[in-house]
Amino acid sequence: MKIYMFSAIAALALLMHSAAPAQIIQNHNSSAPVTFDAGRIELQDRSDRVLLTGNVIVQQAGLTLRAGRLTAAYSNAQNIDVNRLDALGGVTITKADLRTKSDAAIYDLDRNIITLIGNVSVTQGTNKINGGRIIIDLTQNRTSVEAGTTASGQKGRVSGTFTVPQRSSNANETDN
Repeated sequence: MKIYMFSAIAALALLMHSAAPAQIIQNHNSSAPVTFDAGRIELQDRSDRVLLTGNVIVQQAGLTLRAGRLTAAYSNAQNIDVNRLDALGGVTITKADLRTKSDAAIYDLDRNIITLIGNVSVTQGTNKINGGRIIIDLTQNRTSVEAGTTASGQKGRVSGTFTVPQRSSNANETDN
């Protein structure tokens, strides 16, 4: 068995680590002030939710979310406590050199899980991964990527590209 097999597995692990948003978002200051900009905001008090529409932009501590529509569900016991954010329509999330795109995103604040759904791509530097759904568990610091379904109903595949750091030419060329 060649060392190349080990290198390929190590490179895949590196891709998952470098393209996985959990590590970047993990250090995000969720207590920082949140700013938003939208074409329209609607408070649906009986439903305990707020609806933002029209090129929505939400920013907090260097993290930016853009979407066509954002719904914030909250509980209203003594203080307003946002429990869940649902974003639809050309969702992009950026922070530093991380950029994610998807059709929809759900942030379950109570479970500390972000789910990106539909035509998902994650790019960090020159590394990229694509799939049908990405689940980011901020508590476990774990990201999983699942394949989507094609237009013909077939199970798709997870795909990606990554760069391999340059090494000296004589390193890792040994056969076992």
